[in-house]
Amino acid sequence: MDKNNLFRSIPKVDLLLEREEILSLIQDYGLSYVTDQVREVVEEIREEIKAYPESEGIDGFEDRILKKIERIEDLVMERVEEGLDLKLRPLLNGTGTILHTNLGRAPLSHKISTELATLLSSYSNLEYNLEEGKRGERYSHMKEMLCKITGAEDAMVVNNNASSVLLILSTLAKGGEVIVSRGELIEIGGKFRIPDVCAQSDAEMVEIGTTNKTHLSDYQEAITENTKAFLKVHTSNYRIMGFTESVEAKDLKALSLEHNIPIIEDLGSGVLLPLEKYGIRHEPMVQEAIESGVDVVCFSGDKLLGGPQAGIIIGKKKYIDAMKKNPLTRALRIDKFTVAALSMTLREYLHMEGIEERIPVLKMLSETAPSIKERAERLYDLFRKNHIQGECSIRPCESQVGGGSLPDTFMESYALCFHPRQISVSELEKRLHFTKEPLIGRVMEDDFWIDLRTIREEELERVVESFQEALE
Repeated sequence: MDKNNLFRSIPKVDLLLEREEILSLIQDYGLSYVTDQVREVVEEIREEIKAYPESEGIDGFEDRILKKIERIEDLVMERVEEGLDLKLRPLLNGTGTILHTNLGRAPLSHKISTELATLLSSYSNLEYNLEEGKRGERYSHMKEMLCKITGAEDAMVVNNNASSVLLILSTLAKGGEVIVSRGELIEIGGKFRIPDVCAQSDAEMVEIGTTNKTHLSDYQEAITENTKAFLKVHTSNYRIMGFTESVEAKDLKALSLEHNIPIIEDLGSGVLLPLEKYGIRHEPMVQEAIESGVDVVCFSGDKLLGGPQAGIIIGKKKYIDAMKKNPLTRALRIDKFTVAALSMTLREYLHMEGIEERIPVLKMLSETAPSIKERAERLYDLFRKNHIQGECSIRPCESQVGGGSLPDTFMESYALCFHPRQISVSELEKRLHFTKEPLIGRVMEDDFWIDLRTIREEELERVVESFQEALE
């Protein structure tokens, strides 16, 4: 095999740029970008030739290279289009985990998404007071709703709940001591730990009690002249059971008032309505924290509330005002996307009747197992109608909330279980990740499981399309 002949067969970059197909690409995507892609394709072919050992002989290699060179315009076109594909893509969640952190947590409703597109494609009064004709405050778009829903005096929002805790402690406890129970020294995703955020805020954490038991007297005995706050942290991503005791905020209030020490509570998931009506155990509600006398409460926007990623802070006006003046607020502030999406989500909580149909997370939490089974049967029928090659069955399974919320809560559900005929289950799973609309599910018992709790009715046809593409 003469490698030099192969190298000479590769068209020069400047000549390729003059070909009709490439000129069309340049017209659509620009000279600089297309030239880069042409160079990359040419260099890859050259490197492939260089890497092939002379001792191996021809063995069809020369023909393969020549065929590549013949269709080099197609290779450039594919490279141009691949380079412009967005890395962030919509996908189908067949895992049964409602708040899947890796999959973006809470999805927004189609109604909100449509409104967002209209609002964000124009200028807006993000920080402009239309009534007074002067600069306004971005928190004003949500403050009234948050106060009405929760009963708080004031409210503000930052970019996530970890930011909320950092801002609160940096404002109210900087240079002082914060008393917190050892049973509430949580860690969430990304190794975010309460002791670390205390240190970052320049507040000294004072640990009291033990992992399983903390008494009111522990708080009393830990108070010094340098105590700036009591910190309560809801253990939303785990539970301590058995021989346990903790101090509720309402029981801490008298001590708080006696010593003029504010109570801060991180509720994590942000529940705004009773979950018991969905057959789920009680989760502390934001309204209950305010009613019990907590001075500052923070929680997430993209968990059980069902909105965008945000850290919501509510409580006494004097503390919220102080936080707004903290230089950190500028670094942690939310943008117009979050302001719009959160405002639209909170609006749904102003009238609770039928809210499950308007907030996707609540719809998935509240749906009954029989209803999910009916959807699984419709998907099963679509698989048969479209002749998807493999063995299908419908089996009961368990869904979970996820996102660090309700860790011990599992809900009855149904899955379509599929076993391909021509390829392995692991190969099917891999291929489904690279379809036009990737499908993420679970592999169990040598089958691919699609939990229908997290697959909407309008997504059934798209699930079939992903399978058709993966099994081609």
